[in-house]
Amino acid sequence: MEPYVTVETIAQKTKVWLARIESFNQHPMQLNIEKAALLVIDMQRFFLDPASPTFTCGGTAVMPNIGRLIGAFRDARRPVIYTCHVHQANGADAGIMKWWWEGMCVEGTPESLVHSAIAPCPGEKIIYKHRYSAFYNTDLETVLRGLGIEDLVVSGIMTNMCCESTARDAYYRDHRVFFLADATGSVTEEMHMSTLLNIAFGFAYVTTADDVISQVSGKSKQPVERNSNS
Repeated sequence: MEPYVTVETIAQKTKVWLARIESFNQHPMQLNIEKAALLVIDMQRFFLDPASPTFTCGGTAVMPNIGRLIGAFRDARRPVIYTCHVHQANGADAGIMKWWWEGMCVEGTPESLVHSAIAPCPGEKIIYKHRYSAFYNTDLETVLRGLGIEDLVVSGIMTNMCCESTARDAYYRDHRVFFLADATGSVTEEMHMSTLLNIAFGFAYVTTADDVISQVSGKSKQPVERNSNS
């Protein structure tokens, strides 16, 4: 099956996606840089290897944008937090996922590691999770509270699974969520688009890597504050 998006087509595809959801994407936000963090969700070899039963073609397409985001947040000395979806080899922590999905990403194997092109630096937090949401039975909420994080930028894979689940849970915890149309990826365009629509309608501001990078680097135009007497 041909990938629904590639590195070469993602810029044009993103314009189409954003146009389709524009009437629902009605909560534009300016990133509060001093209280912002980047989430890089499940960009592991297990999901990015074409030979894997869970290969996510959209992940390959968005990796350069995620790399640029990581660089911008590091340059601004803002947190980059990674997640890895892993299970014990004996499946003790898999539950329903043990038979729901073909194959498991086993903790500690080479396949479970974040792709080397965007690997964490020493000291950067990695959240190890066993379900879709990065908040479920992990210490992510505690870490974000300790760092004083209010704004979360969501990137990674899969758009409609772990990214969407995490974005919804972040919203429930009163975080402002920036969900990136061109830095999240899935296995089909329909799945990707359905999440962008649902997320924009009820949970997050859907935007682009370039928009967030420009804000983090201080190159975006700040909203004009109107004088109440004008």
